[in-house]
Amino acid sequence: MDKITPDDSLPLIEGKAKKIADKIFNRERITDADGLWLYEKAETSVLLLLSSYVREQKSEQKCYYNINAHLEPTNICVNQCRFCDYARSEGEPGSYMFTDEEIKRICIGLRTQKITEIHITGGVHPGKGLFEQCRMIRLIQSELPDVHIKAFTAEEISYMCQKEGLSIEQGLKELKQCGVQSLPGGGAEIFNSPVRKKLCPEKISGERWLMIHETAHHIGLTSNATMLFGHIESYADRIAHLSALRELQDKTGGFNAFIPLTYIPAKRMPPEYHKQSLVNILRNYAVSRLFIDNIPHLKAYWPMTGTETARLSLYFGVDDLDGTNYHPTTIYKTTHSLSREELEEIIHSAGREPQERNSLYSPVQRL
Repeated sequence: MDKITPDDSLPLIEGKAKKIADKIFNRERITDADGLWLYEKAETSVLLLLSSYVREQKSEQKCYYNINAHLEPTNICVNQCRFCDYARSEGEPGSYMFTDEEIKRICIGLRTQKITEIHITGGVHPGKGLFEQCRMIRLIQSELPDVHIKAFTAEEISYMCQKEGLSIEQGLKELKQCGVQSLPGGGAEIFNSPVRKKLCPEKISGERWLMIHETAHHIGLTSNATMLFGHIESYADRIAHLSALRELQDKTGGFNAFIPLTYIPAKRMPPEYHKQSLVNILRNYAVSRLFIDNIPHLKAYWPMTGTETARLSLYFGVDDLDGTNYHPTTIYKTTHSLSREELEEIIHSAGREPQERNSLYSPVQRL
């Protein structure tokens, strides 16, 4: 795609869309009402143009990826989220918890992959407090000393701190000291309280999720942010969620990337809730890019979307495809990884420039 300029684009945009486009081209923040209108009324072609313009201003023609691996130590979880088919109760068929030897073996196997990041999340295990989790982090760090450790959702952190009688700040400082270098963005789901209580009644509130990430930012841990969309939420719920993230980013500047996560039909959810259409998924990426003007990167998590949707998302504001996903996640039933060459081919096919990055978006140069 050729570079998008206001002079070329504005003649193609009319009415309310032009007023919003004027704000975007003049680097003015759009309002909640603007965001809602974009979801409800904007032409998809307008969303493509505007989100591509914003993406170019932030990342030019680059599309980022990293060489990473996932580790999910357990699927045993105290929560019973309705959208999750991954979690099991302790002792339930299909439940698992990796031993130290299994974790060590996984880490040793990852050494040859030259990963720069290991992403650690899993179930909220009833028996795992913060100090036990710190012991696991030290084990992983001893086997992969040069690898960035991104670990634990706000949900996991809240539980492990409460189990030890620690404040969130105390717990995060312990995690940082033992080797955690950033936090993933999972567990945000949707912040609207009534919707959240229907989806995941045992989970922490949206306010507590935000507080945990704000605290992490204040002690020097950056993080990502997510939003689960396409279930029982409204467009207004999405805008409120995005607005809360934008407000926190104004305060701390600690979010590296925003990652919209598409709802995948689950056994506990009513059957009328289906996976979003491709067009709606792409529109959501675009509105997210236009509304959250202060989080630098927008990620399409290909293990969840599939590679073709991820490729198309690069035309709708996305500038990051996550990574190789070695030791594939079981949360989204992904059964494969992608090589560096496969990721770069996806990026090239969308007319973009691949850029390997580390966890904090600094370029990685390979010999």
